[in-house]
Amino acid sequence: MTDAIDDHFRSTVASWLPGDGPAPADPAPLLALFDAQVVSRHLDLAARVLQTVGEGFYTIGSSGHESNAAVAMALRPTDPALLHYRSGGFYVARAAQVDGTDPIADVLNGVAAAAADQISGGRHKVFGNKELSIIPQTSTIGSHLPRAFGLAYALGRRDAGTWSAWPGDAVVVTSFGDASLNHSTTLGALNAAGYLAHQGVPVPLLAVCEDNALGISTPSPHGWVERRLAALPGFLHLAVDGSRPDELLEATAAITQHVRSTRQPAVLHLRTVRFMGHAGSDAEVAYRTSREIADDLERDPLLATARRLVETGALSPSDVLDRYESARVEVEEATKRVIGSPRLTTAEAVTAPLDRSVTSDVVVAEDEARRAAFEGRLPEDAGPLTLAQTINAALKDVLAAHPEAVVLGEDVGRKGGVYGVTRGLSKVFGRERVLDTLLDEQTVLGTSLGLALAGRLPIPEIQYLAYVHNAEDQLRGEAATLPFFSDGQYENGMVVRVAGLAYQKGFGGHFHNDNALAVLRDVPGLRLAVPSHPHGAARLLRECVRLARDEGRVCVFVEPIALYHRRDLFEEGDAVWTAPYEPAGTDDVGAHVGEVGVSGDGRDCLIVTFGNGVPMSLRAALRLAAEHVDVTVLDLQWLSPLPTTALLEVASGYDRVLVVDETRASGGVSESVVTALVTGGYRGHVDRVTSADSFVPLGPAADAVLLGEDDIVSAVRGMVGS
Repeated sequence: MTDAIDDHFRSTVASWLPGDGPAPADPAPLLALFDAQVVSRHLDLAARVLQTVGEGFYTIGSSGHESNAAVAMALRPTDPALLHYRSGGFYVARAAQVDGTDPIADVLNGVAAAAADQISGGRHKVFGNKELSIIPQTSTIGSHLPRAFGLAYALGRRDAGTWSAWPGDAVVVTSFGDASLNHSTTLGALNAAGYLAHQGVPVPLLAVCEDNALGISTPSPHGWVERRLAALPGFLHLAVDGSRPDELLEATAAITQHVRSTRQPAVLHLRTVRFMGHAGSDAEVAYRTSREIADDLERDPLLATARRLVETGALSPSDVLDRYESARVEVEEATKRVIGSPRLTTAEAVTAPLDRSVTSDVVVAEDEARRAAFEGRLPEDAGPLTLAQTINAALKDVLAAHPEAVVLGEDVGRKGGVYGVTRGLSKVFGRERVLDTLLDEQTVLGTSLGLALAGRLPIPEIQYLAYVHNAEDQLRGEAATLPFFSDGQYENGMVVRVAGLAYQKGFGGHFHNDNALAVLRDVPGLRLAVPSHPHGAARLLRECVRLARDEGRVCVFVEPIALYHRRDLFEEGDAVWTAPYEPAGTDDVGAHVGEVGVSGDGRDCLIVTFGNGVPMSLRAALRLAAEHVDVTVLDLQWLSPLPTTALLEVASGYDRVLVVDETRASGGVSESVVTALVTGGYRGHVDRVTSADSFVPLGPAADAVLLGEDDIVSAVRGMVGS
């Protein structure tokens, strides 16, 4: 097929006669469109060549989609773009708007996974360039759209100019394929944009659906894409065929101007065609007829633009071929230079963007700002607080210290959260900094990703841990990968608060008592913290905020629901599970990544735990003490990365270590803790107790599968007695 589209273009143009139609008043737009399309086409052909000689590793091409170059021409290089993987024409056209950029080298270095790749540093082939305001995306199926929506929302806000690196009238453009239109992530993002537009909220988003009528091998039903896009509420909708260059240039200019002037979203239905299959490994002859493939050649956007140039007399057929062959030579020369390029060869080089560490201090709010935030009643003067009250106070401190911080999520504003943890924040800081979102976790996280790109510090709340699974790819595939695939040039630091874990009484079942953390611990670069006691919880949250602000980290702060309002530990009225509030700047030692909390000084056994396991282990320790068995309890605090160094240092003083893990036996935290101990050289007796490999049922049946205090006591007895 590579030779077929190349030969068809050249033979078709060679068969034309010079045109005698009226020349356009300004042929420059058509010429610029054609030149960008031609370079993109030759880059696709070069990618296949590099693959055949073992020097290229990515062959999803843009051939047939080059009409997207017109979208770039209608926009400005300061309009942020989040593009899908067939955006070669767009990339080349935008690069032509900025002096000093080299789209040919950029794309070829990406294809070759060369360390010289200016955006990913050799980690993936992505369309991205900070100078061009192109935020890199990988081979996404619509998962970048929530971020695009979030950025458009951020740039539409009244205070956008205060935080954003982009101009006040910037337009956010995002592109996706027709098959991706059926994905829940795409639909959620478009729904969120329409939801706000319906209320008159500015959302300057241009969504471009590049419709080649195929999802790899599955055809899109005739008329479905048009009907679906036209039905989007709150969106201006325009459709144009990429093989009609005059209409294409006119439509892209009109729709872009609409979004820029009205600050309302629009969708461009760009009809395209796909050449050379889905990718190099895709043999489309297995699911398409030879006639279908041949007929597509007549819809080649390069031929369409060339035809208009010839018809209007702007170029002769030989001029067209000269430009085509000149681009081929330029790309071929660049292809020779990329062969043999150095690539990343060590784990340290590959993971460098994930391993970034910054030493900095927690930001402390001015006294006046703090007093305003707490309406004159400072939390350190309020006496001992519960975990929920402590987190609430810490959030107020963060919002007072960081004007760029935004709290958002379902029910966090007017209601103050399901458990009252965000109560009062909206009243003090207003609805533009404490946002009630629609009920869609993908949108909550996507909005946060966009806010972060715009310079804000988002603190989204996911109402329950089980709900994270509705949107986990926004953390794994989008949030955590951005610094990795941009070589640290782009970051989206954020602190995701999640109400989670089990042991709620009188309420729950699986969705409200989820005890699974594996999906969060499996994301490279993500920091996962779990507070257990009000003492230190504020410091732990402030450390997450520092990591998000200064290292661009994605942090997840899982708050044990069952401990939110607990006051007592051993007996009613003992108030052991409360603590005086510690404001920022007083003592932030003990909460940094890699640090642990230790309670007790018993030498018979070290209990290693976290979250709900901490109070259970302390109660178990009291029971064991009556049997003259003395234990110490270590609170991990950080579950990703595990505080291995501190863990081994403490464990080295004990002959026995019991890991108390409220998550499941399979895929639970204890598996990694035990592994860390063994591989770290610990030679003592190690055991673990966990919850069962089960979902958490409703009511008393939960006790049958969740780790309990008796399990801890029995395990320690067994270890000490052995």
